[in-house]
Amino acid sequence: MTKENKGPTVGRERHVVLDALRGLALLGIALANFPEFGLWTFLSSEEQSLQSTAAADRIVRFLQYMLVDGKFYTIFSLLFGVGFALFLSRHSRGRFIRRMLLLVLIGALHLMFIWSGDILLLYAIGGLLLTLFVRCKDRILLWLAGALILLPVGLDALTGFCGVDFAAPFYAAWWREASAQGITEENFATWLRDAGSYPQMFAFLCQGAYERVWEFVSGHRLPKVLGLFMLGYLMGKHRLYARLTELPLASVLRWGTLPALLMSGIYAWSSTNGQPWGLTIHSLLYAVSVIPLAFCYVAAFCLLYAKNTAHRQPSAFFTMLAAPGRMALTNYISQSLIGILLFYGLGFGLGTQFGLIYIELTALIVFLVQIVLSRLWLHHFRFGPLEWLWRICTYGQYYPINK
Repeated sequence: MTKENKGPTVGRERHVVLDALRGLALLGIALANFPEFGLWTFLSSEEQSLQSTAAADRIVRFLQYMLVDGKFYTIFSLLFGVGFALFLSRHSRGRFIRRMLLLVLIGALHLMFIWSGDILLLYAIGGLLLTLFVRCKDRILLWLAGALILLPVGLDALTGFCGVDFAAPFYAAWWREASAQGITEENFATWLRDAGSYPQMFAFLCQGAYERVWEFVSGHRLPKVLGLFMLGYLMGKHRLYARLTELPLASVLRWGTLPALLMSGIYAWSSTNGQPWGLTIHSLLYAVSVIPLAFCYVAAFCLLYAKNTAHRQPSAFFTMLAAPGRMALTNYISQSLIGILLFYGLGFGLGTQFGLIYIELTALIVFLVQIVLSRLWLHHFRFGPLEWLWRICTYGQYYPINK
């Protein structure tokens, strides 16, 4: 079988540790996204303080910034780069570009018709850009990755000290579209809760697409994601996931965890107190806390996995996490659909009614249900439903989904 006509990765070719890490990342993404599904983040600080769980919510919000915010999308980004290396070991760049163009379509549909917080479109664009660097030497890729991850600090310094606001035109375009749809600051938090029809929801999604572009630009998300993709690609290229016992995982944890937690605590304090040291310092805190702590999470997880599988098959803990990880696209999209069902007017309309602590508990329950459903699905089928369709379109041929 030639490199160009190999099919998708299935069965024993898969690495449980990668699927389990992807499952862990899905849990973190649910914890990060459900406060937006629940419309809690759209409430003003005064409205949040009036909720019965306000005191607990302040603690949960701090812990969310400290332990969750950015960490799991960092892990997901690294895994995307690893997946790119695995894909290139079997297929051409052209086939990967086709795969990313399909992801552009999936992301655009998700963004415009389901949820304005989509990340798939950004990942697809980053994946297309990543193909430009595959022939670079490892050392150059490492330098490029570091530069891209730190680039937002320099860009925010230009904004903070020189008044160069790259995102201002996108912000203005966002609010022009919001005004055209009748959406204002006064009804922004409750629009989706009160939307009793899909056209009303779609009006919010239209302005939400503009808002999402503004968030990408103002947060300089593309260079950060591309830098993480490069690091993941190097990890996959050198098959680090298959050589865990050779890696200094314990040393990473011993020397990296305390500083990463300390910096993450300072970053969380800055986030919950309106960035009192300014945008540039806040951006620097993000770079030196979020990404190092994410690497500590990965090191701890891989060290635990290596010890667990030293003389036996992976335990139930890892195989349970691997199930939703094998169906990451399906589960990511389904989290959006569940959020709509629970919190928007099209469903139960529970948005803005619960404090953050209950919303995060809901996210945890949703993920536990996804574990059960993913295991049941994969007991009978080879791929998740969206993964199956994506593979058929990527390879241009039919693959049976039944086992």
